[in-house]
Amino acid sequence: MLRPPRTRPVFVPAQPPPAGPPPSPEILAALGEAGVVRMLEDFYLLLEDSPLRPLFPEDMQAAAHRSAAFFVQILGGPPRYSERHGPPRMRQRHLPFEIDPAARAQWLETFERVLARAEERYGFPPEHLPAFRAFLASFSAWMVNAE
Repeated sequence: MLRPPRTRPVFVPAQPPPAGPPPSPEILAALGEAGVVRMLEDFYLLLEDSPLRPLFPEDMQAAAHRSAAFFVQILGGPPRYSERHGPPRMRQRHLPFEIDPAARAQWLETFERVLARAEERYGFPPEHLPAFRAFLASFSAWMVNAE
């Protein structure tokens, strides 16, 4: 039986959407597409055991690959995400899920666990970690849609 979509007020962050530069293409050059995929697979493995698990689809490997395609694209690689899924429009895609500041903090903390070993595990250039973390913080702030 189809149910009508649940309606709820949608919180809009005070800051505008991320307008800073995307992460450096040097990250993709160092990791390669395979490294980005491995990094996102590891991230999604951690998410499987996190309180955020209910926000994700059953097939976490497919979700990791979709996310990796997005990151490859924003890192200056081929537009894999857009080719497979259409324009990113990430805030719109996340609106069905209630993402509050606590969920955002958990997401960032989980990503940080991956980034803590990214240099040795994926060849992530350490000089680009601060800007990548700043991008994730800005990007995730725009995904918050509940108080």
